[in-house]
Amino acid sequence: MNSCLALKKSNCKNCYKCIRHCPVKSIKFSGNQAHILEDECILCGQCFVVCPQNAKEIVSETEKVKVMLMAGDKVIVSLAPSFIANYDGVGINAMKKALKQLGFFDVEETAVGATIVKREYERMLEKEERDIVISSCCHSVNLLIQKYFPNELQYLADVVSPMQAHCKDIKKRYPGAKTVFIGPCVSKKDEAQRYPGIVDAVLTFEELTNWLDSAKIVLEKDFDKTEKSRARIFPTVGGVINSMLEKKDGYTYITVDGTENCITALKDIENGNIHKCFIEMNSCAGGCICGPVMEKYHRLPVRDFALVSRYAGKEDFEVDDYAHKELKKELDPIILDKQIPSEEEIKRILKQMGKICVMDELNCGSCGYNTCREKAIAIYQGKAEISMCLPYLKDKAESFSDTIVDNTPNGLIMLNEELEVQQINNSAQKMMNLRSASDILGEPVGRIIDPKIFKDTLNTGRGIKDKKMYLAEYDRYIEATTVYNREYHLILGIFRDITDVETEREKKDEISRQTMETADKVVDKQMRIVQEIASLLGETAAETKIALSKLKESIKNE
Repeated sequence: MNSCLALKKSNCKNCYKCIRHCPVKSIKFSGNQAHILEDECILCGQCFVVCPQNAKEIVSETEKVKVMLMAGDKVIVSLAPSFIANYDGVGINAMKKALKQLGFFDVEETAVGATIVKREYERMLEKEERDIVISSCCHSVNLLIQKYFPNELQYLADVVSPMQAHCKDIKKRYPGAKTVFIGPCVSKKDEAQRYPGIVDAVLTFEELTNWLDSAKIVLEKDFDKTEKSRARIFPTVGGVINSMLEKKDGYTYITVDGTENCITALKDIENGNIHKCFIEMNSCAGGCICGPVMEKYHRLPVRDFALVSRYAGKEDFEVDDYAHKELKKELDPIILDKQIPSEEEIKRILKQMGKICVMDELNCGSCGYNTCREKAIAIYQGKAEISMCLPYLKDKAESFSDTIVDNTPNGLIMLNEELEVQQINNSAQKMMNLRSASDILGEPVGRIIDPKIFKDTLNTGRGIKDKKMYLAEYDRYIEATTVYNREYHLILGIFRDITDVETEREKKDEISRQTMETADKVVDKQMRIVQEIASLLGETAAETKIALSKLKESIKNE
């Protein structure tokens, strides 16, 4: 089959929202990109609806239809009955007028085919001895059963869908005509491909709207009404059952909408809990009026239900009778080649994700899978990556950061804007003589250190860098740096213990002081010695001078 859904890789942001909403987890993550696994997909379109980046897009067949029109064929539209909800106030006559301007030969309501199908359901219940009958109108439900509940295929009505019944009817009435279905469903594109020769192309309402806009064709408000249109109720919840004129005694008629609810019902059938039932299943919660391509964001289930109900008549469309063989549909199981890991392999993968015991399995669903075990199986099958586990990544990041924080020699204290301690590392505890972090966590920081630097940081919004402080109560010198994070309303204090450096500096200063004092003493002593020597030398010189003068006088007298 050709793919009906495509991925715009540049838009995929690795958010896992599509896998969270995929009821069968048919999405593979590789290289941080989501890839739809076509063999497992049931084309419910939920990934298309929920993607916040519009990374999923439906493959358009608009050009294919334009080529058909240019070829000159009679191209007739089968218009899904939910059109009245998508195009508010625009009836079939106005739709027919607009589409004929695009070149279509004619436009009819798929509700005609719905009438043919519901009559076949009535005949089946009345004439055949069936325990359970599941409606086969929704192709996504059919794929769900074919791929994931093959044992329940025996209960799936082997009847064509309203789209197929109507297009068969058109081709019977207009030999050689081409048929184009237009509706709110992605899976109808796949259904047309799987059963070639019935529906030649499928457009979504979104494709039609874009085409009308490009052709500058405006839809007229014309809410026409006809009583012979009971099957127009088909796209609502319980529409198939509500269109039935006859109910068989002894049967319970049940409506199940939403893929998850359908899965639950199928499991109930599988376990033998349900009997004698006609079950109308629809993969879209709210029915076809809540289809994935009701302009994607057009989701007004209550209003739309009222619109469709008001537009539907009380009597059936006039249709030809068809034999069962003309409406029979082959619904064979579709085997999925999915490898299931052993318990040992699951435990090994869980261990790699940090899930050592059952208590570690949070089953938070952030990865998109309901349980950690489901995620482990997906990893084994190559559909998921270990890094998709948010708690694993968080624990890994916290473990790494905690290792850095706890082993840094700098003291770290984190405060809130009330200056209460939110976190303190080992080095800071050692600096502040704390036995454990619990002694101060949640308490005012003023209990262990002067809060002035934190107050200044909070008041000014500016951090302080490398401010030297002496913590007298701890006999420590520190260099303090503060950082204020406005976004998270936190103040970080970073303290570098410089006690040893300051002590060494003080020792050097003391040695320098003592050296200078010693030098001063030596100089003073030397000066005194010089002065004493000078004094002695002065006295000796004077005495010598007197003696020599006396000797000179003596000699002169003689």
